This record gives sequence, structure tokens and C-alpha cells, in this order.
Amino acid sequence: MKLFAKPSLFVRVAALTGCFCLATIAATPVRAAGDTDDTMTQPTQSVEVSHLNYLTGKEPDAIALLAPPPLPGSAEQAADMAEVRAVYHAATSNDIAAAYSEKKFNIFNFTPAIGDFFVPGKFPKTEAFFNRVQTDAETITDNAKDFYKRPRPYVTDPGLINGKLEKSFSYPSGHSTESMVLALVLADLFPDKHDAIIAKARLIGWHRVQTARHYPTDIYAGRVLAQAIVKQMLKSDAFQKDFAEAKAEIAAAQTTANN
Repeated sequence: MKLFAKPSLFVRVAALTGCFCLATIAATPVRAAGDTDDTMTQPTQSVEVSHLNYLTGKEPDAIALLAPPPLPGSAEQAADMAEVRAVYHAATSNDIAAAYSEKKFNIFNFTPAIGDFFVPGKFPKTEAFFNRVQTDAETITDNAKDFYKRPRPYVTDPGLINGKLEKSFSYPSGHSTESMVLALVLADLFPDKHDAIIAKARLIGWHRVQTARHYPTDIYAGRVLAQAIVKQMLKSDAFQKDFAEAKAEIAAAQTTANN
């Protein structure tokens, strides 16, 4: 059984992120900050595998996959910061409130896209499955953050400080990565809601720019990493088993509701 029966699923999301991949890879050397080795040996990730459920810790290698973020003091960094400032100052009070409400999020943030029946406590197997999926995505993303150590926008520009601040690093965005991982899997459970689910994940990521938690390049990198994470999860027998159980649980609930 293949999870993404809809052939255009990755194609659609790739269209959202592919330009970012090509542009950053072309413009930036694949080298960690401070790496002066003339051989330019590609760094690799080191993930604590005990925290993983459906991944081995080897793939996806976020460090090898993603181009480094813009260098401090570069024209790219200045442009990235200029967009953060513009987006932050243009954000409405509703945008900011929504962003703050998503500080912690899970699959039920997608209920408006899926339907009012999709609520906590009604789908225990599905909920547990997605908690494991999100944990894997968070682990891979946090590893990359700690490698690149990119300061958040409000650290570089204290004029952007707002709300309760976060101590972790900026690149890639955890919200963007995790929400898109959840969305890609949810979209296959609810194919008729595909576009709305993906749009919700994009919005969760973008809200982080509106509150100056992330740069746009952090968000785009997260979408790329999300695709790679889901691609590797598909290779896991445990993932396929748990996905099938979630699908059956949702189908049973929908059948009951329709009777």
C-alpha cells in the first residue's frame, strides 16, 4: 500500500518549495558556518534515534538536504530581514492572535479544514499516530536548528520583540516543518480536503514570520524538509501499519456518523 495514492500530492507541494531549493543551492556553498576545510566535506546530522518512531536517524539528513541559511551581513540576509520587518508590521491583530494560539499545535489545528467531527478524544489511534509523526519531525528539525544556529529575527533586531520569546534557533522552522509533515499525511487520509489542509500548514508556517519568529527562508526550508521526512516515513513498516489503523478508525467513525 502506498500512502500517497494521489499522484500529484508531492508535485503540488514541491511547486511551493522547489524554487527555494534551487535558488539556495545555486547561491550558497554546501558548507557549515565556520567550515574552512578546502575539501568541503559534507557534514552530516547526528540524531538521537531513541526519540524516533518511524525514522532511522540517517535519512532524511537535514544538514545534507538543506542549503545553509543566508550568511550574517550578506545581501541575502538583509533582504530576508527586510521581508520579516515588512510582514511583521503589516500583520493584523487577528494574524498575531492566531500565531500566538499556534505556539503549540497538533492535528486538531486542521479541524477547520477537515470538519467539525475531527476532535480530540474521538480518534485515539489516529491521535497517537500523529503524535509520533510530529515527534519525529520535531527531532529532525531541532537537530538542524542546533547545527545552523541561526539567530531568530527578533534577536538580530530587538525592535521586533513581541510576546513570549523562544530560546531555540531559527533555521529551519519547526512550525513549518512539523505542520507540513502533519498536513501531507492528513491529506492522504482526507483526500477531498487536500488543498485546504495544505493551505492550513502553509498558514501556520507564515504566521511565524508575522510574529518575527522566523525568516521566510526558514519557512521555505521547513516545507522542503517536511517532504523528505514524509518520504522516509513511507519506507517504515511501522508507519504503514499505524497509518492503516488510523485510516480504519476514521472510516469507522465516518460510517457511524452517516448512519
